[in-house]
Amino acid sequence: MDKRFPLEDQIEMLASSLRGRVISPRQADYDAVRTVALGNFARRPAAVIRVANAADVAAVLNFAQATGLEVAVRSGGHSVSGHSGSDGGLVIDLRDLNAIEIDRDASTAWAGTGLTAGEVTAAVEREKLIVGFGDSATVGIGGITLGGGIGYLIRKHGLTIDSLLAAEIVTASGDILIADDTHHPDLFWALRGGGGNFGVVTRFKYRLHPLPHFTGGPLVLPATPETLAGFVAAAEAAPEDLSTIAMVMPAPPLPFLPPEVHGRIVLIGMMAFAGEPEAASRALAPFRALATPVADLVGPAPYSSMYLPEDPDARPAVSIRTLFMDRFGLEEARTALDFLERSDAPMKMAQLRVLGGASARVPAGATAFAHRQSRIMGAFLAMYGGPDETPAHDRWATEAVAALRQDDTGAYVNFLANEGKERLRAAYPGATWDRLRRVKGQYDPENLFRLNQNIPPA
Repeated sequence: MDKRFPLEDQIEMLASSLRGRVISPRQADYDAVRTVALGNFARRPAAVIRVANAADVAAVLNFAQATGLEVAVRSGGHSVSGHSGSDGGLVIDLRDLNAIEIDRDASTAWAGTGLTAGEVTAAVEREKLIVGFGDSATVGIGGITLGGGIGYLIRKHGLTIDSLLAAEIVTASGDILIADDTHHPDLFWALRGGGGNFGVVTRFKYRLHPLPHFTGGPLVLPATPETLAGFVAAAEAAPEDLSTIAMVMPAPPLPFLPPEVHGRIVLIGMMAFAGEPEAASRALAPFRALATPVADLVGPAPYSSMYLPEDPDARPAVSIRTLFMDRFGLEEARTALDFLERSDAPMKMAQLRVLGGASARVPAGATAFAHRQSRIMGAFLAMYGGPDETPAHDRWATEAVAALRQDDTGAYVNFLANEGKERLRAAYPGATWDRLRRVKGQYDPENLFRLNQNIPPA
């Protein structure tokens, strides 16, 4: 750092060299801009830089290294570990990188990493095309893609990274690269699951899939051990056109749910069938036969309808723990329901995602996502008022996951909170970890990008 000038003045000089905007504590909208999606975190960076292009990113990285300031990177701001912000450092905020270029003939799209999953989905579905993300419209495509992307099309089209064709990335040295299968292939391998360890991705190129027909929506069932275990069994037996996410949670006060069930634990099965309506009816029949539905809103609809409404002003604190499982029967269902009853959080949830299908046919070493043969991903999460309550809810989620852990000890990096080195290694087992460290050593030898699920350079 040049001690001849106060840091605030140096930041103002940086601002004059950028096309984007630099927001410091001097600006009236600083608090609004620094705020992230989760109420656990209230970081106060020295500045938030709303970059306008990759060249801005390179300039900010050079400035960070010259001043010794740490760097956080924000796409959607949903990091469950708080990595979207920094106390005293710089936040590279990508939200103005929101352009999307769709090539209808090639069925591809270049999308800026400031876009959300909902924004990309809305743009491509107008062309009867789709790329799969997760289950939230407001999540930025940067974080979910770099961590893998387990969503509503996993059995049909694989993880989000299985549709990734290329990425534009700014490395620690300030180089702006295009990484794909033939250019910087080692870096491209690492970006598909290795998180934000290797640079700042400014654009993604996705393969888009045709979606002439779609049937989806929530199927709400009574939450008994029998229906929960039966739901998972039916999801495993279903055709690959059907992907599901089971959310076991208190029934929200939604108009399509009877008032007498509001607040009671129910099973909300989010059903996503990418195929002909007649085939969808056959695939959904075993689920509808599990019990008399509390509500059944599954039907022909736009894919974007799978994203449930979110309050844009809500900033709940969240505790989350995740695991992969080999099986989920009656015993596991009873355990999950028991832990939900123990939680006093205003909102608590057990979530189950049956994997397999297209995602399991990708060779294990083809990407940095190392859990291709995992059968079921589970998660426990609690939402509550603020960070003072976090320790108790973290303990609850940790104990719930421990009670269900089986032979598959892996972890999904996008759902990892600050759980220590052992759980991070579980996300990148064996040779995956060693290869990621080598790539990190090549592209970020000084570990500039360390506010993430950090992989130290070899």
